[in-house]
Amino acid sequence: MAKILALDTSSDACSVAYSDGDLLIDRFEVAAKSHTQRLLPMLDEVLAEAGISLKQLDAIAFAAGPGSFTGLRIGMGMVQGLAFGADLPVIPISTLMAMAYGRAFAATDQPASRILCALDARMAEVYWGLYECATPNSLPVVICPDSVSAPETVAALIPEATEFVGVGSGWCYEALSGLTEQFQIEVYPSARDVVALAAMEYQAGKAQAVEQVQPVYLRNEVSWKKRQRIRTTAPFEHR
Repeated sequence: MAKILALDTSSDACSVAYSDGDLLIDRFEVAAKSHTQRLLPMLDEVLAEAGISLKQLDAIAFAAGPGSFTGLRIGMGMVQGLAFGADLPVIPISTLMAMAYGRAFAATDQPASRILCALDARMAEVYWGLYECATPNSLPVVICPDSVSAPETVAALIPEATEFVGVGSGWCYEALSGLTEQFQIEVYPSARDVVALAAMEYQAGKAQAVEQVQPVYLRNEVSWKKRQRIRTTAPFEHR
């Protein structure tokens, strides 16, 4: 099996995982605004415990979004540095798909195959996607693709009579919480689920060159405006 290192910085949580099919090692912390301080030490800890060097890996995987703009940029920067330095391919995984996979096969008294993941996107919107999870050895099937919408719009788009469990911070909105009694707000994406999905993608030949990979913002226009504000408010260089 492929030796894959995965990381996730797409939410307030920060996590790293390594898997080779037999061994699974991971670190997970809720570390809002501390990703830059915690990510590299966690990577070093996981690789040391696995007894493997970066260049012995087959690929690097990461939660590519949607999620926190800053978190995704931190994760992408780390992935680029590691992949370029060790000449490794990259496997981007949907943050929402990873959350759905993790909830579907978690130890719980509320098993579910259909998971509606929703993350609070601020501005009265959520990042959301609906997935069908059949078995731990197969990728979740997309029922409603990852999107950014108002909670009321999500409620209107879900097919009638669809049974599902909800996960993620987006379920704090009343328009979503009225759709089902089975939802969990305090659920974060985790690199251990990212690495499981990445192993399947690697077997399917889906690893990519790092220069071909970008984070998935969904709200691209807002992200662009934020970057423009940063540029225009930065001190001018003296020429």
